[in-house]
Amino acid sequence: MQESSNRRLFLRLCIVACLSAVIVIGMGAFTRLVDAGLGCPDWPGCYGHLLWPDEAHEVERANQAWPDAPVEHDKTWPEMVHRYLATGLGLLAIISVGLAWRGRSEGGPVKLPLFILAFIILQGMFGMWTVTLKLWPQVVTAHLLGGFTTFALFWLLALRLRGAHWPLSERVQSALPGLRRLAVIGLVVTVLQITLGGWTTSNYAAVACPDFPTCQNQWLPDMDFKQGFDVTQEVGPNYLGGAMANEARMAIHFSHRIGALITTVLLLMLAWRLWRSEWASARSMAPVLMVVLGLQVLLGIGNVVLQFPLWVAVAHNLGGAFLLLTLVTINYGLWTAREPH
Repeated sequence: MQESSNRRLFLRLCIVACLSAVIVIGMGAFTRLVDAGLGCPDWPGCYGHLLWPDEAHEVERANQAWPDAPVEHDKTWPEMVHRYLATGLGLLAIISVGLAWRGRSEGGPVKLPLFILAFIILQGMFGMWTVTLKLWPQVVTAHLLGGFTTFALFWLLALRLRGAHWPLSERVQSALPGLRRLAVIGLVVTVLQITLGGWTTSNYAAVACPDFPTCQNQWLPDMDFKQGFDVTQEVGPNYLGGAMANEARMAIHFSHRIGALITTVLLLMLAWRLWRSEWASARSMAPVLMVVLGLQVLLGIGNVVLQFPLWVAVAHNLGGAFLLLTLVTINYGLWTAREPH
């Protein structure tokens, strides 16, 4: 009874961690989009404060200590709120390791919680490097991917703790290899598209093409792919606002649009294959995938058509996270399916 209670508590903790990860991802997107990534030029504090300088004498002292980064209150609070929310997620990871160890005799997962904790520690380091390396695009992109990965790992842990498996019958076994293969490809392509989205935002390339479906009123504008995808950018300059020419940013934005088209076609194929299967569990995920994919496409288009409103941009980030979660769920269901006893 105690072990079963521990497992239920562990599952609830994972759900809370997933919700917390969503908030952290959303707050991270908000912080990035309001140009508050360097709202606090030091780490882990903010101008030497646990929160941020508020009193006039504190602001004056901070401005003297960091003359190249004067205090801007509309940028200090998003950065510190994001840091503390991420710290809270780390505490949940520590608790999850304790629950996993206590319930190890039940056969519950132990390695995955340990991996999540180690990954969050690494993610915290990337958060530090984001500041100390002054928004170096490679680190910003990796930090964004780390947030998505943390969300997906906690969800995977929740799925394992729930212990539900898609029932596998002889009638649907022949379709299983093809579905698995397509689902894995869909997951990989989605991760690559999220990476491309991270590269777009970290290089401030979202506004490079302010029209849709054309870019700068051209179907194929002059673009600099070599500079746009140069991952050997120098460490040291302040990358707030981006450091690339507009032709390079257009190349990144244009590639993100092409990637979105490829991802959409591939995931539509997956949804169609799931729906056409005679497998009730697989069929149930087809409309979920269609809805999440459709919303993400609409948010991506709306981001440009509505001239990049903040709430749409944040929602587009979250949409990518939920699309990733949907594909993790589908892959987990397909790869852990078993015949009912």
